[in-house]
Amino acid sequence: MSQRTDRAAPAADSPAPARPPGRMARALRWRPRSTFGRHALGVLLGLVALVLVLELSGEFRNFQFATMSYYAIAAVGLTLLTGINGQISLGHGALMAVGAYTTGLLFTDDGLPLPVVMLIAAAVTALVGAVVGAAAARLHGPYLAGATLALAVAVPGLAIYFDEIFGGEQGLRVNSPEAPDWFGDAIYFLSANETSPTKYLAYVGWITLLLALLLLANLMTGRTGRVWRAVRDDEVAAELAGIGLGRMRVLAFVVSAACAGLAGAVLGVVVRLAAPSGFTIVLSLGLLTAVVLGGLGSLTGALLGSALLVFLPPFVTNLGANLGLDGTQAAQLAPFVYGVVLVLVMLLAPSGAVGVLKKIWARRGSSTRRTG
Repeated sequence: MSQRTDRAAPAADSPAPARPPGRMARALRWRPRSTFGRHALGVLLGLVALVLVLELSGEFRNFQFATMSYYAIAAVGLTLLTGINGQISLGHGALMAVGAYTTGLLFTDDGLPLPVVMLIAAAVTALVGAVVGAAAARLHGPYLAGATLALAVAVPGLAIYFDEIFGGEQGLRVNSPEAPDWFGDAIYFLSANETSPTKYLAYVGWITLLLALLLLANLMTGRTGRVWRAVRDDEVAAELAGIGLGRMRVLAFVVSAACAGLAGAVLGVVVRLAAPSGFTIVLSLGLLTAVVLGGLGSLTGALLGSALLVFLPPFVTNLGANLGLDGTQAAQLAPFVYGVVLVLVMLLAPSGAVGVLKKIWARRGSSTRRTG
């Protein structure tokens, strides 16, 4: 009698075995679920990277990073106003002047501590931004740009007119803070390096920047950010939905102005001077080009644009000197190259550097899925 072996045939509709999760998927499991938690984790990682970079850099690089910090603080506020809410401002250099002069007047040897002075500078600048935003709430496009341009021209003139208070054309001296003992001890414990005044200023600027990024990232991804985008994309639909257009525009201007005030406070303590010549229309245009180069509406793009604003001109100048140009020619080469880069980005990559990086990442992801 033959024995028959019954073998179960595989079901036609049985699901395919699950593919084991990749390294990226396993890494994403450890991300916090809340939006604020993800942003806070990013800030903590940025703080770790900040310590590594500053402790491995020399004095000149530390000064460049300190300079980049106040450009970036103003740029992230401007990208919220222009990229998220759709308002063009050419007066952020003047708003930075308000923060810098407020810091110079309040930060004295026997006065308030620096964090309190910076908060007051941000509040005063936010108040100025509320006034300007309310006056320009009904303006659009070139009319709004013209109104903020008038602010950029008027504020340095006020500093010259009230020279007894603001120091006139010579400017107002701003005290430079000294690193507390506990801060120097903490840095020495982590890196075995001493904390120089320039390095401490870089820490002050970048910690302020990271806190501003945390607040703005949560604003932009929350309900307020969605309302700002709705106002930017379709004013009629937003108004029909019950959104107060003027109120939301003024709010965006206030938040952006507060960031500019913080940037001005950091600029004052880094440069140790608040002078009208430092807050001309060139500064406002530089901030706007940084936002455009990095990518409108992106906080990461504002950081990349600020880095280009700070690091590209010295690099081009040194390159010109190495190619045999004299000092004057090498210095003139830097703004030319910066302008060429700006034009190329506007023509070839309208979404800025962040847009290019996103396209490259998307193509890489699609090719990985096809090969997998």
